[in-house]
Amino acid sequence: MMTKDLLLDKDVTELQEFVKATGQPVYRAQQLLDWLYRKHATTFEDLTNLPKAWREQLQQMTALSPFRSYSVQVSVDQTRKYLFELHDGQYIESVCIPMKEHFTLCISTQVGCALRCAFCLTGQQGFTRNLTAGEIVGQILAVQRDHTEDLRISNIVLMGMGEPLLNYDNTVKAIRLMLAEEGLNFSNRKITLSTAGVVPGILKLGQEEFTINLAVSLSAPTEELRSQLMPINKTYPLAQLLHACRNYPLPERRRLTFEYIMLDRMNDDPLQAHTLAALLRGIRCKINLIPLNPNTATSFRPACEERILAFQNILIEHGYSVFIRASKGADISAACGQLRGQYLS
Repeated sequence: MMTKDLLLDKDVTELQEFVKATGQPVYRAQQLLDWLYRKHATTFEDLTNLPKAWREQLQQMTALSPFRSYSVQVSVDQTRKYLFELHDGQYIESVCIPMKEHFTLCISTQVGCALRCAFCLTGQQGFTRNLTAGEIVGQILAVQRDHTEDLRISNIVLMGMGEPLLNYDNTVKAIRLMLAEEGLNFSNRKITLSTAGVVPGILKLGQEEFTINLAVSLSAPTEELRSQLMPINKTYPLAQLLHACRNYPLPERRRLTFEYIMLDRMNDDPLQAHTLAALLRGIRCKINLIPLNPNTATSFRPACEERILAFQNILIEHGYSVFIRASKGADISAACGQLRGQYLS
């Protein structure tokens, strides 16, 4: 277990206060931020513009990285899955997905997940603990270090292991570090939080000083079926969830995203498509249809292409923008619903 303070856990103000408490001038905080977020320092010896005695003090008191180690698997489609070992011996995964001219990085917010969605491997392993803000942003920094200049990470999706809104404070602190000019300096248009439907968290997120993209995992158009597939629906039923979605503040020309896992003969028939269309009426949104990525922990099968296309066409006829999301990284268990965060010897 880490006993030293993790520098990445501190926001700009906290880092300034920490620097002053060690007897250093406050401008040293900006130097530290540069080393952490711009120059990707991995050792205290790297911090060459800091006094040697203070570097030694920092090394005794603090840690630069939240990870003991990490490993990378590369898919045939160039998707990269990162397995990070945390200082308490737990493991998390992140997935870097190649797009046309950039990469999208899916990061984790928890070790495991408590929600136990029926089609998701992460939920099958249960919940261990929340990640700190530094453990969340540390995934981005580690992947950035691993990439060359021509592999640009431009989009961050909090859609890895865990439910971000059940780790609200650390997730929001991490988002602020992603947005901060002194931090990762991402545009709020490039950050998406994906939730299984934690209604109080959605309402609270909508009151923050920033507005990021929101994706909601839906996967069923009725209360009964959604409760069967996603037990969180018993706590926050569809009616409450969609009310929260309707009240989420959307800047002009921005839309919510609804994610819909396509399960064979379970949620993929034409009547369910019409029901879904009626359910989402009036919400400025797009819909991603995601063929199930098979795993050995469930008996579900992916819907066939013919049924997915028919489902898509019905939604389009109702006026929705609907996309079939291609599965990437399935050969290395990096696709949606396949993350487990377990060490494989």
